[in-house]
Formats: sequence, structure tokens, C-alpha cells
Amino acid sequence: MKDQLDWFKHAPLLELGAEADRVRQALHPEGVVTYIVDRNINYTNVCVADCGFCAFYRRPKHDEGWTLSYEQIGAKIDEVKALGGVQILMQGGHNPYIPFEWYLDLLRYIKQYHPIHIHGFSPSEVDFWSTLYRMPAVEVIRELVKAGLDSIPGGGGEILVQRVRDQVAKKKAGADRWLEVMEIAHGEGLKTSCTMMYGIGETLDERFEHLQRLRDLQSRTGGFTAFICWPLQPENTPAMSAQPKTDAVDYLRTTAFARVVLDNIPNLQASWVTMGLKVGQTALHFGCNDFGSLMLEENVVSAANTTYRTSIAEMERLIREAGFTPRKRRQNYQFVDEEQATTTAAA
Repeated sequence: MKDQLDWFKHAPLLELGAEADRVRQALHPEGVVTYIVDRNINYTNVCVADCGFCAFYRRPKHDEGWTLSYEQIGAKIDEVKALGGVQILMQGGHNPYIPFEWYLDLLRYIKQYHPIHIHGFSPSEVDFWSTLYRMPAVEVIRELVKAGLDSIPGGGGEILVQRVRDQVAKKKAGADRWLEVMEIAHGEGLKTSCTMMYGIGETLDERFEHLQRLRDLQSRTGGFTAFICWPLQPENTPAMSAQPKTDAVDYLRTTAFARVVLDNIPNLQASWVTMGLKVGQTALHFGCNDFGSLMLEENVVSAANTTYRTSIAEMERLIREAGFTPRKRRQNYQFVDEEQATTTAAA
């Protein structure tokens, strides 16, 4: 383990990339790079977590605070479905004024009137509700699943080292609790993604600890489908605007190292949304086998003045130019065209 960390700290960039590419090829020898068409729906920006790195949230009773209606959320779903969207990523702030039944009714409403895969509610939201509504986390998850939740995103992970979380997000679920909620979700049969947001004051040793903790949980449950990492976007944030923005080299080194450490998590997603399309394309040779989402809507990163956008045609062109075959996928990484062919054949 110590040798692996030393390698991360001192190996040349291209050596890291070559080893990550070897792991990718072992896991995905077919030379396919996937992507998904979805929409990130933030149902509220009201939040009491007060994370120092977040430029999106507003405190309760702030003039710029809002919570979307079911009808507004439904209209957003219809828009993404019209473009071939196959899921929504739904997350929000820790809003103490929304009753738990509101979330359950929202899930039922979506499944009845705008059916789509719901990838929603991060572990920190589940933990917040567990405390607020005085329910065990497993009961929170069971009720959400019963109402229509399909999978859980890895948001709120940041760095899974308590020293770091105490500095930047001390009101949010701690490192151990985030992992515990994910393990509970896996135990309930849900698949989830996992993440790392770095550049928030952690050391390289702590980045490694974060990755190792994810690897350990995956070895117990097998519940993580994918890993995504990205750097802090410091602009407009409450407490971290002076933090230097990390560069593309740091991103590629961190991504490559993650692919090597997390060899038991099948998919690694490139973060072109924060790094730009060319760096995202380069990441396909540093361990990534997924180009992420078309992301019809994104609010949190753009609140920090990072606003990269693309189209399906451009995504597919970038994937092909990098030497891979693009395939549209679902949240479970099943290819959409294969699924459609199977359905047609059965009919």
C-alpha cells in the first residue's frame, strides 16, 4: 500500500496513464466508451449544511431560495425524454422545511406520469432525513425504493477522511456515515456510484485513503457501478474562493491512480463537465471508459462559473477521435441499442 502511494506521488504522468490504461483494457477489452443522456434536476437549493465549497445553495428564508413543484420537475423530465434521455439525476440541498412524504409523493408522481430511471438522493441527503425525520437510514432507503427510487448517486463524498470533512463540510454526514449509508443501500439491492471531489485542502495521502476506503467497501458489497472524480471549482464559493484551482495534470494523475486502486469498480467516468472536453477526451487514455453525461441541465458546477457544454454528436466524435467506439448506456451500463434490439426481436 505504501509502495502504491509512493508511486502515485513520484511516477511520471505517462507511466501512471499507461498503467491505468492497462487496467481499463483488462476490464473493458472491447474498446467501447459509453455515455448517458440524462438531466441533473436539483429539486431545491435551500440547504443548512453550509459546505464551504458550494456556490449553489441558499440558506432558509433567503430571497434566492427555491423548491421546484412536481409539475416543474415533470416538465424537465419530458424535455430530456424528448432528447432520448434515459434517466434523471435528482439531488437537492438539506432543506429542513420539506416533509418526508413530499419526496415519496414526488417519486410516485414521476413513476406514474413521467416514468424514467431515478438516480437520486445522495448518502448525505439520506443521513439528513434519517436525523430530521427520526428514522433509521435503512427505513429511509426502503421507503424511497418502495416509492420509486432506482439507484443512488455518489454525491457528498468529497474526501472520505474526517479531518478534511471537519474543515469543509462539518455539518454533513461524516466519512464513516457516508460509507455506512452506501453499504446499507447496497444491502437493500441498490446499485450506486461513488465519487471524489479533491483540491479542498486534503493531502495526497488522504486522497489515497479515500480511494482505499471505497475499494474496501466495494470488496464487501460489489454495489458500486462507477467512480467519478473532479477538482474543486472554487469560484463564488462561500469559503474556498481563494483556493487555487488544480490543473489538468493533477486531474489526469488522480484519475489514473484511481483507476489502478479501484480495479474492483468496473467503470471510471471522465469529468469533462469540470475539466473541459479535450481533457475529458485525454482521460480516456488515463483509465476512463465512460464519457459521462450529455447533462442537459447542470446547476451546481455552473454556479461556480464552470459551464462546459456539448452535444451527442460532439461527444461521439471525441470518443471516436480518441480511438474508441461510442455507445449510449443506461445507469447500469447496459447499452441502449442492444436493449432496443432485444426488445424488437422479442416482439
